[in-house]
Amino acid sequence: MNYQWYPGHMTKAVRMMREEIRLVDIVIELLDARIPLSSINPDIDTLASGKGRLVVLNKYDLADERLSADFERYFEKKGYVVVKTDSRDSQSVKKISEAVMAAGNEKFERDRKKGILNRPVRAMVCGIPNVGKSTLINSLAKKASAKTGNKPGVTRGKQWIKLNKQVELLDTPGILWPKFEDRETGIKLALIGTINDDIIDHEELAVKLIDICRALNEDILKDRYGEGVLASQDPVEILTAVAKSRGALLKGGEYDLNRAARLLLDDFRSGRLGRITLDRPPVN
Repeated sequence: MNYQWYPGHMTKAVRMMREEIRLVDIVIELLDARIPLSSINPDIDTLASGKGRLVVLNKYDLADERLSADFERYFEKKGYVVVKTDSRDSQSVKKISEAVMAAGNEKFERDRKKGILNRPVRAMVCGIPNVGKSTLINSLAKKASAKTGNKPGVTRGKQWIKLNKQVELLDTPGILWPKFEDRETGIKLALIGTINDDIIDHEELAVKLIDICRALNEDILKDRYGEGVLASQDPVEILTAVAKSRGALLKGGEYDLNRAARLLLDDFRSGRLGRITLDRPPVN
């Protein structure tokens, strides 16, 4: 299966962002800490040219800590301010607020020299679908200002949210790009739930995840599903072992591989398989 997803509303979203970018001082791009490279939208780099940049490695609590530290250094070398967060945790969200205010202080000083007073910092929050933008904004605002959901495509239009007298945030729809650079990027985006689950083959994707987990450490699957997953090298048979472990059965006692695939994907996405990062930082 070729993992591509670019519904029409994303084209409209990019057009809207191009129109609004002139109003903002800072672009905050949320990346999924499990796939920091694969979740970079190349269109945002073009849109954000000349703006202050804050990169948020979100869902850090689900990613490998050592690799997240490597990625933090990688993005800092590119000149970005970097914050690692779990958007649901108040302490990590506080780091973002502080980073925005620090960037805002520079703007306030520039405005003061120009005789402009009391204009708030305006920041555009952007990223791929289902990366946690709306949850982050709600955490920053400490109220449900932006709609949230556990599937991509919940935020469809722009939303300006006033955090305080000094900061305003523009929440934007999650956007992908029309064609992924390679098939592996599409697979990784599908694995974390960025691509609409209704259009993917769950069994095929679960088999890919099994191959990835075994390449990283075969104990990942054993620790969750028991010794039975080590009885075979064939990923379909391993998925069958997952179905057996979780009691995923069809009428007649046949193993339900589709249900097992969904259980496996959900275990990965929720962190029940452990802290796993699928990307690796470039070697400089």
